[in-house]
Amino acid sequence: MKNEASSVNEYSSAASTSSQHEVEDDKMIAIVLSEEYDKLDGRVGQCLSTLAPVPHVPRINSYIPDSSDATLDYQRLLQRLTVYGLYEVKVSGDGNCQFRALSDQIYRSSEYHKHIRKEVVKQLKDCHALYEGYVPMNYNRYYKKMAKSGEWGDHVTLQAAADKFAAKICLLTSFRDTCFIEILPQHQTPTREIWLSFWSEVHYNSLYELRDAPVKHAGRRKHWLF
Repeated sequence: MKNEASSVNEYSSAASTSSQHEVEDDKMIAIVLSEEYDKLDGRVGQCLSTLAPVPHVPRINSYIPDSSDATLDYQRLLQRLTVYGLYEVKVSGDGNCQFRALSDQIYRSSEYHKHIRKEVVKQLKDCHALYEGYVPMNYNRYYKKMAKSGEWGDHVTLQAAADKFAAKICLLTSFRDTCFIEILPQHQTPTREIWLSFWSEVHYNSLYELRDAPVKHAGRRKHWLF
């Protein structure tokens, strides 16, 4: 038993040290980036213009991280928000967060998420040839499931949203090796930009520059994080 306890303690200590090193690495990256971008002034896109976006590949949801990994990922996302001077408008984590965040960007309110979902599902249905190759299941069943309130959006619905709303969708992510993902309309020039934060495969929020942050109104609202 003593040997087992000793092994567990050693493992926990090693895991804690590894986790600490990762956080310290991220802090160092944040400091360097903060100094680099201190002089920049302008739209969000200008702040991230020197970053090469990772190519977007539409895919459905698969891996969901455990709570420990998700917590570390959110700390990384918070550091990046600070570095780039961005403000997160948090939306409810009720399964509709992707559509709520898109609604907030388009209509300055998350309350039109049902309309956004309806339009995205219509795009999936009407232009199935553009998306069905990315869906490893019966496609009709997929978009009918996606029409239900509370069904999590994925990277396929993001591509459909970019196509439907002629929008360049930019994701600031919590992933260690992927800071910035850009989703472009497939067959048209984008007429607007949508900025979202993407946390650990589980939640989306809406992003603004600090100076453009919406004014908070009184009243208790249920959000994903407190």
